[in-house]
Amino acid sequence: MMFEVISVALFCLLFFPALRLCFKLAWGAAKVVAVILFLLAIPSLVGCLLMAGGVLLLLPVGLVALALGILRACF
Repeated sequence: MMFEVISVALFCLLFFPALRLCFKLAWGAAKVVAVILFLLAIPSLVGCLLMAGGVLLLLPVGLVALALGILRACF
């Protein structure tokens, strides 16, 4: 239970700054890739919370971290 709470908190800590950075960046390939990663991360977070849990919760966190890294490299 505690691992799920920590994973969701980490997801939120990465997601909101990445989303803010995504709005500042002009449209380009990096923003399109980041939006696609965001669209994949949110349903996978919900699915992992409801069905799997455990270590699989690191998958959406990794997707958001990858999107944040791409956006920071272009900003």
